[in-house]
Amino acid sequence: MRSTFSGLEIAKRGMFTQQSALNTTGHNIANANTPGYTRQRVNFEQTEPYPNASINRPHIPGQTGTGVQAGTIERVRDSFLDTQFRYENNKSGYWDSRADALLKMEEIMNEPSETGLSKSFDRFWQSMQDLALNPTNAGARSVVRERGKAVAETFHYLSTSLKAVQGELKSELQVSVKEINSLANQINSINKQISEIEPHGYLANDLYDERDRLLDQLSGLSNVKISYEKSGGNALPIAEGSVSIEIVDAGGKSLGTLVDGKTKTVNEISIGYSSNNGLADTVSIGGTAIDVKDFGSAGKIRSLIDSYGYNDGGSAKGVYPEMLQQLDQLAYSFATEVNKVQEAGYSIKRIEEGGTSSSPFFDLDSLTNPPEGAAALIQLHQDILDSTDNIAASSNGNIGDGKNALALAEVKNQTFFIGGKTTTIQDFYESLIGGMAVDAQEANRLSSNTDVLRSAVDQRRQSVSAVSLDEEMTNMIQFQHAYNASAKMISLQDEMLDTIINGLRR
Repeated sequence: MRSTFSGLEIAKRGMFTQQSALNTTGHNIANANTPGYTRQRVNFEQTEPYPNASINRPHIPGQTGTGVQAGTIERVRDSFLDTQFRYENNKSGYWDSRADALLKMEEIMNEPSETGLSKSFDRFWQSMQDLALNPTNAGARSVVRERGKAVAETFHYLSTSLKAVQGELKSELQVSVKEINSLANQINSINKQISEIEPHGYLANDLYDERDRLLDQLSGLSNVKISYEKSGGNALPIAEGSVSIEIVDAGGKSLGTLVDGKTKTVNEISIGYSSNNGLADTVSIGGTAIDVKDFGSAGKIRSLIDSYGYNDGGSAKGVYPEMLQQLDQLAYSFATEVNKVQEAGYSIKRIEEGGTSSSPFFDLDSLTNPPEGAAALIQLHQDILDSTDNIAASSNGNIGDGKNALALAEVKNQTFFIGGKTTTIQDFYESLIGGMAVDAQEANRLSSNTDVLRSAVDQRRQSVSAVSLDEEMTNMIQFQHAYNASAKMISLQDEMLDTIINGLRR
């Protein structure tokens, strides 16, 4: 026969368990606005019933319950939603960064506008046409020189501005590499703390939350694969263990281990740059170098590499290097073709002094072919700067003839071999600007799409894991009533025992 005092024990267990649930509810409410916090719940479990199976068990019909206990306090979290969020966050990190880089480029190119290169070209061609109408007019010649100077200065501005932003992208890339290494070290530190707690049978819920928050940040920087290593000892089955993080390529193939959950070590990332052009060459993970083009397919770091530029088989690739290359090709072709027509014509000085050709309009002595840095180096020839009489407006040696100035203006409509294709200067530049605009539009579209998808997944995740104050208030009332009922049971047991002990004596 069971003890008369067993009811007190059941009620006491009920009070303690409901009190644990109330404490956990209070913890949830207190952290309702804590970033990365996951709501927790107490798992109620029935205690072992009486009697146990044994030879000397009392002969009663069935087992009698002995109350309730708090089994574990665990987080309410869906790992599938975490995986989905990190996948979308990885893509969002790439497209947000790319859209930002292209936006800066659009702001520099500033087309169409009254201050862009296209307008400078138009004014230059127009000044040549005006000179053709009045080839002996000193004012018209001065306008041609100033318009030519304006074209050169516009090329200088575009080139230096693009290189300045490219330098900023490199700085941002280096900061992002430091950030990913910092996150890896923080995660590894949390791994060590968790591995000291779990073997004793505890769940490190708050450490899990902080680690998941760091993993979310890490997913925005690079392609990562996350796996878990059990802690061993007396760790509970639902204990998460230490996390291992691998950097993977587009196909999911491991490129190297960033955080090793077994050995509790970190292999930091570093980027190697070419000594020739300063572009990214390799990415090293713990000292093991891989080709930079194989480093992931998404994430902010991949996007910054694609924007800043990298070497691929000896050629420079990337948003800014390719734009600078095309700008150099345009500047070199423009200067070369203008010079051909200029040198074939007759300037006033050539007519007066004789000579086999007129002075070049642009100075190409400092330029190379292929035209590396042409946009930053293009400038008017010193003879043109010294005197506008060196502008070749005549085609037949007659000072009053303006046909060569008209031919200079027609350079705009002539086709040349520029950047691997036959096109006009105007069409090449329009193609360059159009390609940039399409890339920017696509980046903005995909940035918007990935942000929507990431927000949708995060909303679903928050609906599972975030603290709802209404729900917590409901739980608080429920646990409070259960606590009061258990306390009432103790009062009832006290009255029954008083009857047995004191009442039967009389």
